[in-house]
Amino acid sequence: MQNQLQKILMKVQKPGRYTGGELNSVIKAKDKVDVRFAFCFPDTYEVGMSHLGMKILYSLINERENYWCERVFAPELDMEEQMFLHKIPLYALESKDPLGDFDIIGFTLQYELCFTTVLNMLHMAGLPVRSADRDDSFPIVVAGGPCACNPEPMAAFIDAFLLGEGEENLMAFIDLYHEAKRNGTPKREFLRQASRIQGVYVPSLYDVSYYEDGAIKEVTAREGAPLPVEKAIIQELDKVYYPKEFVVPFIDTVHDRAMVEVLRGCIRGCRFCQAGFIYRPFREKHYETIDQNARDLCGSTGYEEVSLTSLSTSDLTEIEPLLSSMLTWSEEEKVSLSLPSLRVDNFSKELLDKIAKVRKSGLTFAPEAGSQRLRDAINKNVTEEQIMKTCRTAFEGGYTNVKLYFMMGLPTETMEDVAAIADTAQRVVDLFYSLPNRPKGRGVNVTISVACFVPKPFTPFQFEPQDTVEMLREKQRHLISAVKSKKITVHYHESDTSVLEGVLARGDRKLCDVIEYAWRHGCNLDSWDEHFLYQSWLDGFAAYGIDPAFYANRRRDYNEIMPWDHLDYGVSKNFLIRENKKAHEARTTPNCKEGCSGCGANRLMGGPCVNGQCK
Repeated sequence: MQNQLQKILMKVQKPGRYTGGELNSVIKAKDKVDVRFAFCFPDTYEVGMSHLGMKILYSLINERENYWCERVFAPELDMEEQMFLHKIPLYALESKDPLGDFDIIGFTLQYELCFTTVLNMLHMAGLPVRSADRDDSFPIVVAGGPCACNPEPMAAFIDAFLLGEGEENLMAFIDLYHEAKRNGTPKREFLRQASRIQGVYVPSLYDVSYYEDGAIKEVTAREGAPLPVEKAIIQELDKVYYPKEFVVPFIDTVHDRAMVEVLRGCIRGCRFCQAGFIYRPFREKHYETIDQNARDLCGSTGYEEVSLTSLSTSDLTEIEPLLSSMLTWSEEEKVSLSLPSLRVDNFSKELLDKIAKVRKSGLTFAPEAGSQRLRDAINKNVTEEQIMKTCRTAFEGGYTNVKLYFMMGLPTETMEDVAAIADTAQRVVDLFYSLPNRPKGRGVNVTISVACFVPKPFTPFQFEPQDTVEMLREKQRHLISAVKSKKITVHYHESDTSVLEGVLARGDRKLCDVIEYAWRHGCNLDSWDEHFLYQSWLDGFAAYGIDPAFYANRRRDYNEIMPWDHLDYGVSKNFLIRENKKAHEARTTPNCKEGCSGCGANRLMGGPCVNGQCK
């Protein structure tokens, strides 16, 4: 394998993607390892090496002397072509062994448009893509990540899904496999036993029936499998395993820095945000634990930037003592601090001063909607006054570049709401030039980045119709026409990829055929515009008589059985219905620290989760 690789690596772009051997990568003796786990990221090396979950689980598994976790990434098309020509199967970076040599192959599903890449990676490894075609001679194939919260479109390809947080249930799964391997337990019996582990969903143990109109009639469990399947959750985040070192890549990656998780969950309840609901309840690390994690990582990797990572870092209760503690060493060692998830409503001059101590870059905030009515409908709980106050603080602190994130196609949105995005950006520009103590001799640049809204499972908007491609394009044109200043830059997402994302996000098992069709007709690395083949997807829907609008563009009744209703992520469906009704009345719900809204996630903790008064 090594000799073959040397022949082809000089023929591809960025050979550093495929060599392995990076600082802190783990090499073990194969004859001393009982279980080999291939952690597969269905995207390129630069994207996968930026993913914090992979870093945590890679180190966690390798802490066990008799387990070996290796990394596998999707090759770009130039490398794939060379591998095909030289008959090189997909391999792991550490050992260069083919995936077929492993015991367990694990995929993280971070984005719906990675589904065809999963199939392509299995195929490149020489494995049948459908689990029914893989007998006991093939590795177990598992998947987790946020898209596993609705695993049904991938149910035909994956042996088991690990729902929720993986630090504990993944190790329990591997331990059970280790025992089954020693005892010669057949795959089907192992999967039946694994389904008893909290958070493990084995789709082959569940049958789905449908009404004539295509809606789900019933989901039934067989062979003692649980119903519903409850997600795995870490009870004490402050005590959970966290690596002291990360693998340091040879080439630039998307997020090339140390990352420290500071909290999980979110108190905010934004009605569009899947992560804010599926990662509930809210749990924090103590600031001394975070500080030590950061020092360990910077010392072992040499990174000069550390990112404090979460869904809303400025909601950390101990954010001020954390930053004060980190500055005692980060200033001296020239390590800059990054807080990528800042809230408009709790941003302060003190916070700004601390994050700008070492290196000053642009600031990013997410109003999400241009009008106050729509912000209330999505429960953003941010006012126009707070947006302007935050931008004033940034400008007076010497910043001249501000990025504002918005969404388009939100439920109840009108063309007036779309134009209000441009109006908000213009008011920020006008604010800059109105300030007597703004940075002198410099102009302002306000970037508005607009994503297309996609209704997601386990959110209050899971019932909502998604805008069609034509509707989204019309709104994008309207936004561009509403921008009057050259100080405002507009970026927006392609609407056809967003609509496909919406189909896959709320799809059922009937989409398995479409996904396989799309893959067999060239679809791979779909999240990259240069690789996206929309027509192949449309042909796949047509080939199986499936109307994508059934999944994306119709409103779903509150009583309809959703493809994911047999899975339990803690948040109750009744709560989601209540929140959906409030959205249509443009009524807000207070955040979890202000009062419990009865979402139900507290029962996963066995008691109150945030304010001590959980219902």
